[in-house]
Amino acid sequence: MSSAYPVPESSTGAPVCPRHPDRVSYVSCQRCGRPACPDCQRSAAVGIQCVDCVKVAAKSVPSRRTIFGGVARAGRPAVTITMMAICVAMYALDLAIPKDFIFQNFAYAPFFTETEPWRMVTSAFLHSTNLMHIAFNMYALWILGNALEPAFGRVRFLAVYLVSAFAGSVGVLLLSPIDTVVVGASGAVFGLFGALFVVQKKRGGDLRQILVLLAINAAIGFIIPNIAWQAHLGGLIAGALCTAAIAYAPAKNRNLVQWGGIAAVTVILLALTVYKVSTFPAFTLVS
Repeated sequence: MSSAYPVPESSTGAPVCPRHPDRVSYVSCQRCGRPACPDCQRSAAVGIQCVDCVKVAAKSVPSRRTIFGGVARAGRPAVTITMMAICVAMYALDLAIPKDFIFQNFAYAPFFTETEPWRMVTSAFLHSTNLMHIAFNMYALWILGNALEPAFGRVRFLAVYLVSAFAGSVGVLLLSPIDTVVVGASGAVFGLFGALFVVQKKRGGDLRQILVLLAINAAIGFIIPNIAWQAHLGGLIAGALCTAAIAYAPAKNRNLVQWGGIAAVTVILLALTVYKVSTFPAFTLVS
């Protein structure tokens, strides 16, 4: 094969590897024709290629996609693990730092909405000191994340998770007293329950187990005190709506429909938040 690039040579005239000029190499890349030392050689279907040509070829190969259009990746669910790691780290910090600093600065209550709106999301990464609270949420997140993240792809899964977390706080804002303080990933987790329900329905799977599980968890929210069923409801609805946009988007303009649907859900949640805050009596707002 004729070389597409100048072939570098040593002072003695022997061909040398362009990436390692101190190494003589009589093996040439089958694609570009340049010499390639052992460290720069890669086996290919047509013989030996240099590492540079392999990188160029890899960029030209379309990435594999999941059934819902996300980038297919092998290995563990990275987003799920990251969300779990953040929750566990915040839980440990809350125990380690005195005077409830983490809780006081990142937990959510409706009266914080106007002045510290970020609490509507940060509260989803906090948990009470009750070990069962974080243990249940992390177990559910691990199970649901392993099922949904590979199907959605990382970016879509993260979007559903965060929108559901935000929706959980919106549910508390709309349906709870203004001084209700909440923490926990359960709003986001219920969003994933809603997502799984939509995915199963789209695939024609059995919905009975999911419905039973949802019914049990919904009942727990009303039976056991200090559990914010309002957050569960908000997350469940938002997760299902976002996933409906992902799962039922047509092949044509799929990305536009999917991200447009998720954006529409987010805008609705923001509109509900602004409306509700506008009804607050002035004296209830804190600075």
